[in-house]
Amino acid sequence: MATQNQPLLTHRAELMARLAEPCRYDIAVVGGGATGLGIALDAAARGLRVVLVESHDFAKGTSSRSTKLVHGGVRYLAQGNVALVREALQERTLILNNAPHLAQPLSFVMPAYHWWEAPFYGIGLKMYDVLAGRAGLGRTEFLSCKETLTQLPMVQSAGLKGGVKYWDGQFNDARFALALARTAALHGALLLNYCRAKSLLHEAGRVAGLLCEDQLTGQVTKIECGCVVNATGVWVDELRGQDAHAIGGEVERQTQPMVAPSQGVHMVVDREFLGGDCALMVPKTADGRVLFAVPWLGKVILGTTDTPRQDLSREPEPFAEEVEFILSESAG
Repeated sequence: MATQNQPLLTHRAELMARLAEPCRYDIAVVGGGATGLGIALDAAARGLRVVLVESHDFAKGTSSRSTKLVHGGVRYLAQGNVALVREALQERTLILNNAPHLAQPLSFVMPAYHWWEAPFYGIGLKMYDVLAGRAGLGRTEFLSCKETLTQLPMVQSAGLKGGVKYWDGQFNDARFALALARTAALHGALLLNYCRAKSLLHEAGRVAGLLCEDQLTGQVTKIECGCVVNATGVWVDELRGQDAHAIGGEVERQTQPMVAPSQGVHMVVDREFLGGDCALMVPKTADGRVLFAVPWLGKVILGTTDTPRQDLSREPEPFAEEVEFILSESAG
């Protein structure tokens, strides 16, 4: 085992040696999730000198714990935000075209149990098709009761009036993040995981770099840069707080929080829950949210919730009421 791991250790030692070399980077990115990795790739592709540090593994947090969907922005259509829908559709198309091995179209069925649901949501989804234009993945269809049960064999049949079938995208979030990391590295970016941004450095009252600590060896390295990008997700205010205390002088400035922490829970159940290859979409749950049941790697993902919490746990546990909510809404 030690022999097998040696190349990896040697490679990491080489990366740490690169980090220790005298260099002033254009951009230092803190956070190795989807946002941070995307920024690193974009900047490196433009010829900038880029370094990225992540305190844990790449895509450790939210970026590997999604509902695995590449939304085209259909939820924003109900809000009347057409510009955001168009942007989401454009981004979905780019992901599907650039990474067909990691992203693909997925059909969704929304069962209707009231006479008005199918025409109401169906008309909205038809408008979604029009906005998508050539970026559309398939046309919206109205389904009869029989057709709905064929697509979703395990859906509740009592009171079923029919359904609506539409298309959206699905992707492997963790592998996509790693693909971003590898591509950024190919463009010259230096990326290090398990390397924590310990503190910010300042010159003349401005952020001018970082002190980073290797979580495996304890080695501390100074990084000089022209710009620090805070892409730490839910921990964004922690790094912002360091900046405020460092440059406040005798009177420390207090930063106002930008993020209110909350968690969204997913549950994984057997594939038999759906009994087919289509995903299930419930347009409105008891708390007004959308609920999905999505086929994924031989199982089905159910979710999600949105529950405020005060702590910033790396491994948050679901609350009992969240599990009960998902199970009750899925069964209903």
